[in-house]
Amino acid sequence: MEFKLFIAGLLFFVLAMIMLRTKKKRKIESKVFATIYSWVDTAWTALLAASFIMFFIIQAFKIPSGSMKNTFIEGDHLFVNKFIYGFHIPLSLNRVAPLRQVQRGDIVVFKAPDTALSSAEIAEGGKDFIKRCVAIAGDKVEVKNKLLFVNDEIVDEPYSIHSDSNLYPKAYLFETQEEYQRAWEMGIFAGIPGALIRDNFGPVIVPEGHYMMMGDNRDFSLDSRFWGPLADKYVKGKALLRYWPITRIKII
Repeated sequence: MEFKLFIAGLLFFVLAMIMLRTKKKRKIESKVFATIYSWVDTAWTALLAASFIMFFIIQAFKIPSGSMKNTFIEGDHLFVNKFIYGFHIPLSLNRVAPLRQVQRGDIVVFKAPDTALSSAEIAEGGKDFIKRCVAIAGDKVEVKNKLLFVNDEIVDEPYSIHSDSNLYPKAYLFETQEEYQRAWEMGIFAGIPGALIRDNFGPVIVPEGHYMMMGDNRDFSLDSRFWGPLADKYVKGKALLRYWPITRIKII
């Protein structure tokens, strides 16, 4: 979205320069021409400013699914802080000058890794997800009968819900823990039936430079349990403010 606004702004800028040159060269005094030029000149300024703000500072985001219920519901509109984890370098996934790193409990907007997407979604340029960071690099993560454990301690999660009464038992998918860890890091679990992983998962160790992301609606969330750890380079920003609907306005 930011890139499209930037390109549109450049096009309007070029058009404005052509109109200005034409006006001076041909000495056009038409009020209609002046009005159109004024709108074009305003448009390129507004579009470039909007693209700058959305790329570096604040971005609007709409909740696309129910994976974060009841923290967010489908259709909620958020503002996302784009600079708290660092400013993105244009046309890259790199960030600079972070105010702080992603922490456990942060609600993060990020570019979905390819292991979480269909081939059609990848071809279309990907999509953004929003999940909660439940673990950072070096943490040991395990889900036992729907309960989350980090570093062998149960996590108090008043925000999480379990909408499905079914409880699926632990599935022994690999002979060794090393094979399990490697398969998870490679995103292989995305191709395994969810019932084998959802309620009893791990243990795994979050690798360096990665995070474990999970939806608050644990029984209906496509998250790191399935597509693997999230690389830091995919992080876009932290949920800041729910601004719509008005009745649900809240600072996150």
